[in-house]
Amino acid sequence: MNYYSTNKQAPLATLKEAVVKGLAGDRGLYMPEEIKRLPDSFFRDMKDMSFQEIAFVVAEAFFGSDVEKETLKQIVYDTLNFDAPVVQVTDRIYSLELYHGPTLAFKDVGARFMARLLGYFIKKEKQNNVNVLVATSGDTGSAVANGFLGVEGIHVYVLYPRGKVSKIQECQFTTLGQNITAIEVDGTFDDCQALVKSAFMDEELNKKLYLTSANSINVARFLPQAFYYFYAYAQLLKQGKADQVVVCVPSGNFGNITAGLFAKRMGLPVKRFIAANNSNDIFFEYLQTGHYNPRASVATIANAMDVGDPSNFARILDLYGKSHDAIAADISGARYDNEQIAETVESVYAKEGYLLDPHGACGYQALEDGLKPGEVGVFLETAHPAKFKETVEDIIGEEVEIPVRLQKFMKGKKQSVPLSKQFADFKKYLLQ
Repeated sequence: MNYYSTNKQAPLATLKEAVVKGLAGDRGLYMPEEIKRLPDSFFRDMKDMSFQEIAFVVAEAFFGSDVEKETLKQIVYDTLNFDAPVVQVTDRIYSLELYHGPTLAFKDVGARFMARLLGYFIKKEKQNNVNVLVATSGDTGSAVANGFLGVEGIHVYVLYPRGKVSKIQECQFTTLGQNITAIEVDGTFDDCQALVKSAFMDEELNKKLYLTSANSINVARFLPQAFYYFYAYAQLLKQGKADQVVVCVPSGNFGNITAGLFAKRMGLPVKRFIAANNSNDIFFEYLQTGHYNPRASVATIANAMDVGDPSNFARILDLYGKSHDAIAADISGARYDNEQIAETVESVYAKEGYLLDPHGACGYQALEDGLKPGEVGVFLETAHPAKFKETVEDIIGEEVEIPVRLQKFMKGKKQSVPLSKQFADFKKYLLQ
């Protein structure tokens, strides 16, 4: 399958080219030429299928024409060596727990898949010294760093905003060493993302270095996130709860909800989506007004959603032919400030005994506020609450136990490179 740029000014690319380049030459994001609708029989049978079996069917629709069947199956099965259970919180609201992977965040799915797919292409082309650039507001860095850790021929540079990720998140990508370099940028996530995008557009850098991205701008990162929407639906179907499903996605860079919209185009019978924002409410504002006004992000306790100019908005616009009415028909919005997020974490824990992380709290509350009679809501619980230990403990007044997998990261020594937000400094560092 070929991939086109959302800016429509770059040549079509193969899957390999789209994955390796990350960003199109006209600064647009790659989109598949076709989104295949899956057969009705798949939706009838999926309630009896495993996560891996479901994901392989979806992966074949995206990647089957470019990757050998057995290789693709191995990539999918290796990626998904953990579960993503749907857990009931109230009579009509369910949590899709996406924190059972190696770094306890939803991005393990896309990061692990991309690492394996890129590794396959590199091995096939006998290409060495590939440099992966990734900007993170928290969980992306750890998922990508751990997904690529030790992969031969690939070096990963993780750019993160100084003082704006949790200590545990920071430990997950600054203590690894080997082929992982953490770059501590004196700025915001948007500054980190701008550095990555500028690097791809710099002619000198691209002549001297083999660059690609592992942010959700990369098709191999965001498309696999469609897997767990199908799996969540299959679990509800098994329980007889799948008639009017509403999915709520805590939204930052919008790769996650875009993957859900792709799933809907492939036939997944989701009634509608809700995009839950924190105080960085650019998309919520767009839904209300039809005007998109990106601006500097502000820091919140749901830090992975602190994005002032979400990259994947371009894909949503493209998917709906730039029609505000069409977008608003499928997606509604909600926004919550720090105080409201904290109130949700506290009340749900007290009433239901379910501990939310700050991002999942936005998703839960949007369903609590927005579900209509007869609808069943699923929100994406995108990371384990222990990744935001201090914040969550301050809210509930109790100690949050740190899972063993997180504890091992906290024992390592932090290694990071301090850098300004100026592209000239970043370019100089990469060239050295």
